[in-house]
Amino acid sequence: QVQLVESGGGLVQTGGSLRVSCAASGSTFSTTPMAWFRQAPGKEREFVAAINWTGTNTYYADSAKGRFTISRDNPKATVYLQMNRLKPEDTAVYYCAGRSRRGVTFEPQQYDYWGQGTQVTVSS
Repeated sequence: QVQLVESGGGLVQTGGSLRVSCAASGSTFSTTPMAWFRQAPGKEREFVAAINWTGTNTYYADSAKGRFTISRDNPKATVYLQMNRLKPEDTAVYYCAGRSRRGVTFEPQQYDYWGQGTQVTVSS
């Protein structure tokens, strides 16, 4: 089992940067593929970025490529999402998620562990 707690959300202006963090507890974090999803009001939860358990492979939605960076620190049991050049359309609740199986996927239904979410608001 893995418990996840996000932090670092907030209000930022267009073009600004923000880093959200996800602290994990549980003995299996170091072998858990992790991902970030987001959900805006009235919209479905969508994939943002994912990272394999070693941190060697990362994956991004087209909307995040070139602006966002996912990383993880296994000894600290933390995964990060660095967001640069933020746009108003990035406004959403951002969730980190973990998967009990080794492979990375982009479907939220395939993830077993979820944090409570952190609000990111980008003002225009």
